[in-house]
Amino acid sequence: MGRIIVFTGKGGVGKTSAAAAHALKSSKEGMNTLIVSTDMAHNLSDIFVKDIHKEPTEISPKLWALEIDANYEMENSYGTIQKSISNMIKFDNEKDAETFEDIVVFPGMEELFSLLKIKELYDKNIYDIIIVDCAPTGETLSLLKFPELLSWYMENFFPVGRIAMKVFRPVGKAFFKIELPDKDTLNDIEKLYLKLLQLQQLFKDNEICSIRLVTIPEKMIVEETKRNYMYLNLYGFNVDGVYINRVIPESVDNHFFKEWKAIQKKYMKEIQAIFGNMPIYNIKWYEVDVVGLDGLERIINDSLQDKNIFKVLKQKSDERFEKEGKGYKLEVYIPFTDKSKLDMYQSDTDIIIRLGNFKRSIPVPDVMKKYFISKAKFVDDHLCIYFEEKVS
Repeated sequence: MGRIIVFTGKGGVGKTSAAAAHALKSSKEGMNTLIVSTDMAHNLSDIFVKDIHKEPTEISPKLWALEIDANYEMENSYGTIQKSISNMIKFDNEKDAETFEDIVVFPGMEELFSLLKIKELYDKNIYDIIIVDCAPTGETLSLLKFPELLSWYMENFFPVGRIAMKVFRPVGKAFFKIELPDKDTLNDIEKLYLKLLQLQQLFKDNEICSIRLVTIPEKMIVEETKRNYMYLNLYGFNVDGVYINRVIPESVDNHFFKEWKAIQKKYMKEIQAIFGNMPIYNIKWYEVDVVGLDGLERIINDSLQDKNIFKVLKQKSDERFEKEGKGYKLEVYIPFTDKSKLDMYQSDTDIIIRLGNFKRSIPVPDVMKKYFISKAKFVDDHLCIYFEEKVS
């Protein structure tokens, strides 16, 4: 059974360099390693200073890299779907038809086919570990929850849709000049749906897949990281590590950096308060661009010396939101708690729990902004917090 580690975070925080350093370290420890980029703005070629193509490219001993071409994957694996969509609309000239070819894929579908490629590679059992340099978190979250959203439509409409296609295909072609999807296309859609469910099962298998957040100690980035962690947790994905990138070293003694360092310390404390229940790795700010194997070696030597870094670092979910009746319930795992020392309050964006000198800030989903804490109680080492909707 191989491992998958997914690196995600807001665009520009350094996901690619963190992922690439892990991939190089893994290969040096003797594991057959593949690093995959699902971000359409591929950066692996730049960071490894080597052309990387549609199939895995060898970078160094036991290390391969792949920049997935989602259009290529869709055309080769699900060409009937693309062709069917194209055939539904007829154009008067070739130029318009070519333009439509570029937009025939629904938004987000390109990245989705990238994730399906990862499952295909995992199933081949060639690599000991697959490192994924994922798209910015907003897109990643949309992709990871996509199978759940699609399943509802498939289960409720797909059987009816099959019957409707049989009835309306001849009518559509005769009267509206529209070529509706045929049997092969519907079969491909069904196969795609099943693969999406298998993909989600793979990414939710806590013994195989870990998701790790890359952030930098700045207000907007930290706020987004908090939201992304909360949503990943809400959907049951296992986040087991946080990387704070571009930390200015204490050795930098320059007046220009003095205020910047103070701001970083403030937000690093906040990150520690939120994510102190899992490993946090600091990656320092470098005076030059980190590119090539030598540059990645610097990150490994400075920040990635944890001998357990490729293991699943945390499996138990420490907090879980769930719908309950007309409200919500938040369960927080707090073992060995002295209830008399527990304090809790709700801010505009977080639930803050204090236990002696220990503080946890738990981001609240946007959907719960109109709810307030109605009661709380302990059940088997879990603090259960109940929310009711505010009455205007």
